[in-house]
Amino acid sequence: MVTMPIRIRRLRFSDYDDLIALLKISGMEPRTRGRESRAAIASQLRISRNRYLGAFDGGRLVGVVLGTHDGRKGWINRLAVHPDYRRTHIASRLVRTCERGLGEQGIQIFAALIEPHNAASKALFRSLGYENQPMLYVRRKSHPGV
Repeated sequence: MVTMPIRIRRLRFSDYDDLIALLKISGMEPRTRGRESRAAIASQLRISRNRYLGAFDGGRLVGVVLGTHDGRKGWINRLAVHPDYRRTHIASRLVRTCERGLGEQGIQIFAALIEPHNAASKALFRSLGYENQPMLYVRRKSHPGV
């Protein structure tokens, strides 16, 4: 339930515990011993080109997006909105704010990886003008914890 105007700002390291809690309540499984460990997030927050954004209802973190780029393409990662705040346009505001921040750095192509079963994300990105692209995702981990 939205109680105040939602404010979007860059995440700070002091938001870490709330970030992990939000990812969990949103149905994601944060890798707190890997890419979402305290040390990893602290390091990622120091990279000025990243757009790690939070949506706040007062002091409460209710939405998040982790935006990165590789110099050519912007990546919309870990988009999550608290279940009580869904269908209030927070996700679309986070994506658009992230795109603007990355666009200011010259990025003109934006992409997101979406799990095949995530119909809500598919619909959201489609509504924002994203096109489905046939892809095969492959990976190799340097070790199991990452």
